[in-house]
Amino acid sequence: MANIINGKEISAAIRAEIAEQTKEMTSRGITPGLAVVIVGEDPASKVYVRNKKRACEEVGFLSEEYALPEETTQEELLALVDRLNKDEKIHGILVQLPLPKHLDSELIIANIDPKKDVDAFHSFNVGRIMIGDYDFLPCTPAGVMELLSRSGIEVSGKECVVVGRSNIVGKPQAMLLLHANGTVTICHSRTKDLASVCRRADILVVAIGKADFITGDMVKPGAVVIDVGMNRREDGKLTGDVDFATVEPVASYITPVPGGVGPMTITMLLKNTLKAAQLQGK
Repeated sequence: MANIINGKEISAAIRAEIAEQTKEMTSRGITPGLAVVIVGEDPASKVYVRNKKRACEEVGFLSEEYALPEETTQEELLALVDRLNKDEKIHGILVQLPLPKHLDSELIIANIDPKKDVDAFHSFNVGRIMIGDYDFLPCTPAGVMELLSRSGIEVSGKECVVVGRSNIVGKPQAMLLLHANGTVTICHSRTKDLASVCRRADILVVAIGKADFITGDMVKPGAVVIDVGMNRREDGKLTGDVDFATVEPVASYITPVPGGVGPMTITMLLKNTLKAAQLQGK
């Protein structure tokens, strides 16, 4: 039976640390400030934004939300980003994705000041992650590394397999494991004999958005399995990309869905915002 990596508990511990550091900063006259911009009525995005606002309040951050109508133009959104770039009380800017189809997400992200890019999506910050000299990390991959570290799981020298090559999770996750001296393989839809590659992994990170895709026969006995997926079954229940029932008896450690990687993502956003405030406050 695998050890369950409890993302809720680890997230709560990190948030307590952030709240303590925020209290110290606020006593010196600097309150970390996060601006979240949402365009349109996407239900999932609205939930995420609400959770981010609640998290900011929990640790003592200043939180500003800009809810813009679906028909907002590119010029209007760029003007808001420019204003937030110049606002000294705002240390982090997050534009909630996906944006409506008529807006160019890449252009919007490119116009966020890299010093305030707490999602770490700006090409400047992506490049710094590549060379290992970074201030901010993408929130979900950073959360995975915290889960491994705080669970006492050593990455160095391990065979690491990342299933998924998205810019938001798969690619940066591979780089962070590499920086931690793991030997990394990235798998994707064109990978031949995916099951045999997965079975090599000492640490298997799955982020493909396919419910229960990784099954027990695809996992090396004793492997650490990190499930980044969040899918909803027909019965309405949440499930990950890993078939928990068949993988949990094989693995040594596993993250549940919900309650594993999910709670860490917003917590890492808070950590990035705190770091941004510290850097800008110097």
